[in-house]
Amino acid sequence: MENQSEAITYSGAIAKASPFYDERPDAADVSLLVIHNISLPPGEFGTPGIEQLFTGTINPNDHPVYPEIAHLRVSAHCVIRRDGAVEQYVPFNLRAWHAGVSSFQGRPKCNDFAIGIEMEGTDNLPYTEAQYQSLINVSKEILRYFPRITLGRVVGHNDIAPSRKTDPGVAFNWPAYRQALAAILQDR
Repeated sequence: MENQSEAITYSGAIAKASPFYDERPDAADVSLLVIHNISLPPGEFGTPGIEQLFTGTINPNDHPVYPEIAHLRVSAHCVIRRDGAVEQYVPFNLRAWHAGVSSFQGRPKCNDFAIGIEMEGTDNLPYTEAQYQSLINVSKEILRYFPRITLGRVVGHNDIAPSRKTDPGVAFNWPAYRQALAAILQDR
């Protein structure tokens, strides 16, 4: 891996800067990939809401749900928009604040060792083919940089916070995504 102080980013991403990140306790410990979904306002796509939330610029007066979330300090490493565009808010080697209270295989604080990818969408609406292709491309680069991430260590937000999260939801095509990951890992 490259110098730990050098930002590790996805080469095809549109760079966005979130203030909501910090150093990982152990940068060499990245070993989990978490898939999420998000839409702001809920169920609406292509709005500036996600970027505003992750950059701390959301206006509580813009939508009735925004006063409830405007105070949040959250981010993700990447967001994959409906058209497949990838926005990167936090370099992969830094800790984004995406998982919240979470645990994987008995280990708490998943943000310490996980990468978080947000799919623009909802639990129940199908994701687009462009999104899946971008997710596969981003995953390929992540797996190249972080060899401790294996097929069994790619999960949904619902897997690490089951009592409070349901994303990426029933609409997410896990079988096709896992098949693509298996092919990537076989070539690794």
